[in-house]
Amino acid sequence: MKIKVIIVLLLMPFLAAAQASKSTKLFLPEKYDHYLELPYKKVGNWIGVMDLFIPQQSNKSTPLVLFVHGGGWTQGSKGTANQFKMFFNEGYAVATIEYRLAKDAPAPAAVEDVRSALCYLLNESKYHIDPDKVVLMGGSAGGHLALLAGYMQSNKQFDQDCSYQKPIKIAAVIDKFGITDVWEYIHSKSGSRNAIWLGDKAEEISFAKLLSPLQYINQNTPPTFIVHGTADPSVNYQQSVNLKKLLDANGVKNQMITIPDGLHGKFTSQQNAEINTAIIKFLKELGI
Repeated sequence: MKIKVIIVLLLMPFLAAAQASKSTKLFLPEKYDHYLELPYKKVGNWIGVMDLFIPQQSNKSTPLVLFVHGGGWTQGSKGTANQFKMFFNEGYAVATIEYRLAKDAPAPAAVEDVRSALCYLLNESKYHIDPDKVVLMGGSAGGHLALLAGYMQSNKQFDQDCSYQKPIKIAAVIDKFGITDVWEYIHSKSGSRNAIWLGDKAEEISFAKLLSPLQYINQNTPPTFIVHGTADPSVNYQQSVNLKKLLDANGVKNQMITIPDGLHGKFTSQQNAEINTAIIKFLKELGI
């Protein structure tokens, strides 16, 4: 009896590991080619990678959603394919990227990396990305980076290693509770801890403004879809209100969904489903 007990005890860690492995099986979309941990950039010892999902046997140009994760520019990762099922159902190509966090390099490194990933994908003809149907998407700090990189269009000031020679015209930006005014954010109670991303320029208002999407809005700004909760404790709801006001003032197509009493992305399943439906509708209306 004692021998049996000992054997069971010895096997328990392996059984638990097997069960954990089974329960956390990686989701990969069917009828898609998967390029996991695909390198797009190298800076010193840091290697920027992305997960790229391309519809199989797609010889025609394919719309792309380029996703940028959040985390206050100090943490976070590209996540998994599971969060993009809504786009796979519509046949979009999807890329989700890693970028340099504050511990790796201060601003504007993260913006430069998003632009580098964008240029990489536009340059690689084998992926059949439609350059006229590129969508940038992110939440929180990722929303900020998606807005900023998208609003730059063909402006090259953050393109440190982009060899793409043609004009860049982003088709749309999907912004979930993103930071639009960096100066206001880092001087807020919730955002001050992330001022580290600005490095030794954290007290330079001109540098913070240089990194703020609001500063780049004009009549040619890409159509923008915005989501924000009114009770967001991390990024002030007013940041998105100000974004919409400026987009409206410049005649830029946009849509903003307000989640009453919504926190920082912690919406209900029903609310998320409604948001996803609205996003797809917004893109379809743009012909994407």
